[in-house]
Amino acid sequence: MAKVKRLTCMKCEKVYDRGLEIICPECGLDGILDVEYDYDEMRSSLKSRPLASRPERNIFRYVDMLPLSQPPPGMLEVGWTPLYSFPRLNAALGHEHVHIKDDTVNPSASLKDRASAVAIGMALEAGRPGIACASTGNAASSLAVLSASAGLSSYIFVPETIPKPKLYQIGACATRVFRVKGTYEDAFGVATASIGKWGWYNRNCAINPYLVEGKKTCSLEIYEQLGYKVPDWVVVSMGDGCIISGQWKAFKELELLGETDRAPKLLGVQARGCKPIVDACVECRDVTPVEANTIADSIRVGEPRNWRKALRALRESGGCAISVTDEEIVSAMLLLSREAGVFAEPAGATGLAGLRSALGQGMIGKDETVAVLITGSGLKDPSSLDGALDIADIPADVEAVARHMRSQGKGAGG
Repeated sequence: MAKVKRLTCMKCEKVYDRGLEIICPECGLDGILDVEYDYDEMRSSLKSRPLASRPERNIFRYVDMLPLSQPPPGMLEVGWTPLYSFPRLNAALGHEHVHIKDDTVNPSASLKDRASAVAIGMALEAGRPGIACASTGNAASSLAVLSASAGLSSYIFVPETIPKPKLYQIGACATRVFRVKGTYEDAFGVATASIGKWGWYNRNCAINPYLVEGKKTCSLEIYEQLGYKVPDWVVVSMGDGCIISGQWKAFKELELLGETDRAPKLLGVQARGCKPIVDACVECRDVTPVEANTIADSIRVGEPRNWRKALRALRESGGCAISVTDEEIVSAMLLLSREAGVFAEPAGATGLAGLRSALGQGMIGKDETVAVLITGSGLKDPSSLDGALDIADIPADVEAVARHMRSQGKGAGG
């Protein structure tokens, strides 16, 4: 990790030398660390090998901006996901300049593959016997899938409320799965103790600062895919706060490296039934735990660990944080599916729901460019659409189709 210069505690601001420490030993789990690089070395690397000249089409095109000496061998391809602009979706939103960053096409169908790829590389370089995490689903799926492809043992801890499609994907790929009776916080506690006992590498992105570095590659790609331009807004759903802090870090580092002279505003979005970061941002205070109640299981985090970085990102960017109802989330899922063909899980569409709300409130200018992160596939949790779909049950008779079409006031093209 020659590029990593130091680690700074987000709570007590104590500075540590580079290494594999993942939390401040004085502050414990509240002592989330911030990774700082040797930016002179990074700048020199970018000068000798400009981004536009790089042939890699995965997150390791940015290996010199990550805490790894080299990409892990033999792993599935992660990153360089599409950035779309859908005219029909934009017309429905009433905004011409919306871009959809579709991370549902990653190997495990989630943005969290970006963090897992870095974690696996770190674990292999450190010679750890295995890697483990606690997760509401997507991080666990990601770790199980990518660890299997890299030949590294994985140990997964999930809460009992995990959706079955995610559990099946995890169970098929992981070395061992532990379904913990209780909440995500309960699973997190058991995972942390087990990691210490067996010496596994800790893939818990909520406390491992190196994994945010993987998530920042999403916005590095957005910058390149927009023709080396910075959008005016980046919209992100928030759970633990890791993804939004990663996007901010990407643009701040691009500024430090002289690639651009500005950064976007960030719009952080949480579900109305679980919005500790939104409340803290609006009320200008620290985060306090809340009871989590939302269909968006991937952001159902009542006690976020990485809230300090999330609040810093929101405040420094001049952005804002808002919440949306579960009904608005489901509506956004259907809008994205029907106008763009992108099927997102509830947490994956929460950002789009937040954008609709922000546009309705006039928070975003008509000429401003917006990039919305779609973080996970709807196939992760299809039951979230129970009761929301209009599916006609008919006998095997074309006349039944005709009767249904007439009852809906639709012709052959309707």
